[in-house]
Amino acid sequence: MAVSGLAFVGFVVGHMYGNLKAFSGHDAFNEYAHHLRELGEPLLPHMGFIWIMRVGLLVALIVHVAAAVELTRRARQARPVQYVVKKHTGAIPASRLMRWGGLTLFLFIVWHLVNFTFGKVNVQGGETDDPYNLLVDTFDVWWMTLIYLVAMAMLGAHLHHGVWSSMQTLGLTGTAEARARVKTISFAIAILIAGGFSLVPIFVLAGVID
Repeated sequence: MAVSGLAFVGFVVGHMYGNLKAFSGHDAFNEYAHHLRELGEPLLPHMGFIWIMRVGLLVALIVHVAAAVELTRRARQARPVQYVVKKHTGAIPASRLMRWGGLTLFLFIVWHLVNFTFGKVNVQGGETDDPYNLLVDTFDVWWMTLIYLVAMAMLGAHLHHGVWSSMQTLGLTGTAEARARVKTISFAIAILIAGGFSLVPIFVLAGVID
């Protein structure tokens, strides 16, 4: 779970960087999107890099979900009878959102793929192969922006606890100093990524990106 989760962290950092290209304007954003389709040519076929990424992410998702199910099963076997009184152990609130947050993110990914990858239909109902226009048309609609921002809040919570847990699993929180450092890093990563993703839809809705 830790390794597959870190693979997703690397992906969302790269994806966020690409999204922020929208601040450079229509041509710069579309040139970036077009470059991804040609990346690796002629060693790779057209769209080869993107399909490698898709397969890799699908494998990571299967591993991540399978690990989550297995860890849940082990936890229930280890404690078949629930505590009569369940005390707060000092865990961060994000840790109590992991399962529901993961489900929310999965549903968001499905919607995101339908909207931006498979459908490529703008809000006026017409097909488009223009990534920038599709992005702007999507986030011009307030409720679609709201869906995206809620998903980004859940992503931030998931990253906050997930990065901390992965570092703990990998043995990087052995001392009090190390634990404090990792908590700071995990919180900073969550804010950076969730905040970075949120900038584009907010500025589109505000009319800055159009």
